[in-house]
Amino acid sequence: MKSRFEIDQSEKGEYPLGAWATRNGMHFSFAHPGESCVLVLYRSGGKTPLVKLPFPREQRMGDVWSAAVAGDFAGVEYLYEVDGELKTDPCGRQFSGRERWGDLKRTAAPLRAMALPEPEAFDWEGDRPLEIPYEECIFYHIHARGFTRHASSGVEPVQRGTFRGIMEKIPYLRELGVTTLVLQPPVEFEEVLRPECVDRNPYGVQQQADKLNYWGYTPGQMMAPKAAYSSGGGKAPVREFKELVKGLHRAGLELVIELFFDGTESPAYVLEAVRFWAREFHVDGIRLVGYAPLKLLGADPYLRRLKLLAAGWDGADSGNARHLAECGEGFMLEMRGFLKGDEGKLDSAAFCIRHNPANIAVVNYMADINGFTLMDMVSYNGKHNEANGEGNQDGTDYNQSWNCGAEGATRKKKVLALRRKQLRNALLMLFLSQGAPMLLSGDEFGQTKKGNNNSYCQDNEISWLNWGLLKHNGDIHAFAKAAIAFRRRHPVFHMKREPALMDYKSCGMPDVSYHGVKAWYPDFDASRRQLGVLYCGEYGELPGGGHDNYFYVAYNMHWTPQEFALPSLPGGLVWHLAADTDDAEQNGFMPEGREPLLEDQRRLTMQPRSIAVVMGKPGEKEKEKEKRGGKNVKTEKQ
Repeated sequence: MKSRFEIDQSEKGEYPLGAWATRNGMHFSFAHPGESCVLVLYRSGGKTPLVKLPFPREQRMGDVWSAAVAGDFAGVEYLYEVDGELKTDPCGRQFSGRERWGDLKRTAAPLRAMALPEPEAFDWEGDRPLEIPYEECIFYHIHARGFTRHASSGVEPVQRGTFRGIMEKIPYLRELGVTTLVLQPPVEFEEVLRPECVDRNPYGVQQQADKLNYWGYTPGQMMAPKAAYSSGGGKAPVREFKELVKGLHRAGLELVIELFFDGTESPAYVLEAVRFWAREFHVDGIRLVGYAPLKLLGADPYLRRLKLLAAGWDGADSGNARHLAECGEGFMLEMRGFLKGDEGKLDSAAFCIRHNPANIAVVNYMADINGFTLMDMVSYNGKHNEANGEGNQDGTDYNQSWNCGAEGATRKKKVLALRRKQLRNALLMLFLSQGAPMLLSGDEFGQTKKGNNNSYCQDNEISWLNWGLLKHNGDIHAFAKAAIAFRRRHPVFHMKREPALMDYKSCGMPDVSYHGVKAWYPDFDASRRQLGVLYCGEYGELPGGGHDNYFYVAYNMHWTPQEFALPSLPGGLVWHLAADTDDAEQNGFMPEGREPLLEDQRRLTMQPRSIAVVMGKPGEKEKEKEKRGGKNVKTEKQ
C-alpha cells in the first residue's frame, strides 16, 4: 500500500529552516553536517514511526537538507535521523512532551516537534512594536511562572504561572508605572535537571534528584514558546504568547524577552532566532544572555529598531536608531557600595548617575535574579543557599550587601527602620540616574528569598512572588510608585543625551553639575561619602513645551549628619523639599504641588544615610513662608 506521505517534487519554493506549510503538505529544512538525513514522522503520541523519508541528496545545499513532503500532517510529529541518530529540530515552533511543568517521569527521548500544516490564523489587528525611547522606559523584570504562581497572586488557579496569568496583572503594572516587561527565557527549555546534564556543581556535592531548572538559562528550542507556560488542558503556547504581546501593547506596555545562548550555536542560527521572535511574535526587544554574536546582531538591518540588551557592545555598529543598550551589573555593584557607605565610591557613583551615551543606551538595576533581592540586600551580609543542596558553595560571594545590624529576620525596631530607609535610598538611586531603570519584580514590595542569591533551582516560595507582601510592605510599594512617577514627570532625570557637565545652551549653569558639602566644590576624596548633584531645569524639555524645574539632589551616605551648602537659584526661584528618605512619616516623598519651602535657602542639614531632593519653584519666598507658618522642615526634624 502506498504511503500517504511522499516527497513532493512539484514544490520548488524556497523556505527557511524548520517545517513550513505548502500547497500539498509541508516543507522541511534541517542543517546538520551528516552523511545522510531522514525525516521520521510519528502520529501524535505514537511510539513507532508512521514513515521514514530520506532527504534527496540532490536537494542538499551545503549542510542544509531540504524536501517538500505531500500528505495530511494533522496530528503529526517529527524528528530527524542523521547517520542513524535521532535529532530534534532546533527550529521547531511547538513541541510535544513538555506540556506539564516539572514532570520527573517523562523520558529523556529526543523532543518531537509538532508539524503545523496550517498555522492557526492570528489577527494582530494592526499590532506593532511600540518603540518607546529608552529615556522614557521603566523596565520590570519577571519570571513567567513565578510572577503569578503563588496563591496570593489572585490569579485564577488554572492560569497561575502562565502567559495568561501575566495578562491578568496588566492593571497592576500600569498603576505601578512601568512601561516595559523583561521576561526570563520563555522558550521551550528542559526544566528537569538530569544527572548527566547538571554542570553547575564544581565541588562534587551530591545533586538532588528532583531539582528543577527554574530560570531557563540553558540551551533550548529557541523558536518555540514554552508549552508549560501556557494555560488550560489543550496547550496553545503560540497563540497564548501572541495574545500576551497583543494585550500588553494595547495597554501601552512593551515586552522584551531573554534568550540564552551558550556559544555553541552558529551565528546564523542565533540571528534567525532573534529575527523570528521579532517577526512572528512582535516582541519589542531581546535581552541577550550568555554568548551571542553581538556585532552581527547589532549590524543586522532587520533588527535596527528592535531593543537589544546585552552586558556590553564593544565594537558593535549601533546604526542611526538608538536600539542597543548596555545592561550589566556594573551599576548595581558600584551603587550598592555607595549605598552602604564604602570608601572611595564617589567617583563611580557620579559616573553611574549620569552615564547614558548617545549611541548606546544604558539599562540600570539595583537587583537582578542572580543575586540578592533589594530586601535581602539590606537584610543579609552573606548568602544562604543551603536549600540548593550544594553546601552553600554556589552563588556569588560578592553581594555588596549589608544587613543593617542583624542577619536575616529580626524584630529590632532600629534595624528595621534603617532597612526601610536603605530601601528608599536604593530605589531613589535607581530612578534618579540617567540610564533606563529596571526593577526586579517584587522589589517594590519587599520580596525576599530568605538570603538565597542563586535560586536557579527553587521552583517554590523562595522564588515565587508573594503578593501578600504588597499589603504588609505597602509603604515600600508606595515609595517605589512615587519614585517612578517622579522620574516620569521630570525629564531632567531622563534626558535624551548624557549630561555633558557643560552649559552648551548658555543657560547660566551646566546641564548637570557635581557639588560637595560646599556648593560648586566637588570633593571626590576616598574618605568622602557626600555628593550633591544640581540639575538645570532649562535642559529638561517637557512634552507639552517649556522646561523642567531646577533640582538639587544631596546624597549623604555617611553615618553622621552632614550640612550641605545649597547652590543659588536663578531669580524668582526658591528651594522646596520634594523628597527626603529620612522622613519615614511622609514615606520619603512630599505631596506633589505642596512641597514645603525650605526656610534656610543656603544650607541643608542631612541626616545619616539619607538622600534629599530639593526643587526650585517660582514664587515669592515670604509668601510661601507664610503659608507654611514660617518653619523650615529640616529644622523641625533636628
